[in-house]
Amino acid sequence: MYFLANENFPLFSIRLLREGGHHVASISEDSSGDKDIVVLKRAYEEKRIILTFDKDYGELIYRHKSFVPAGVVYFRFDPSIPAEPAEILLNILKKDKLSFLGKFTVVERGRIRQRKLY
Repeated sequence: MYFLANENFPLFSIRLLREGGHHVASISEDSSGDKDIVVLKRAYEEKRIILTFDKDYGELIYRHKSFVPAGVVYFRFDPSIPAEPAEILLNILKKDKLSFLGKFTVVERGRIRQRKLY
């Protein structure tokens, strides 16, 4: 899958996702400090799914009708270790076989919710 890791997404998790065969662009590696709207626009243009711990993307997409990326995965918890987000995401992709395309996905420990983006 093609992901865009927001600046708050752990670098170690990015590395694990890449090792798992996913294409992950990283805001913290190549455009640190970009505003959320710039990240949304980039994800839209590159057809990537945003990985984030920032709840503001929901408001930008649904309320302000900003750019709509390929998908958003919003992790709604503080990771206990830097690998935790990647481990959870890889487990979801392997076991649950959920599609993140066209969806705003909220991931909590033990719970996943999805809503259509369009």
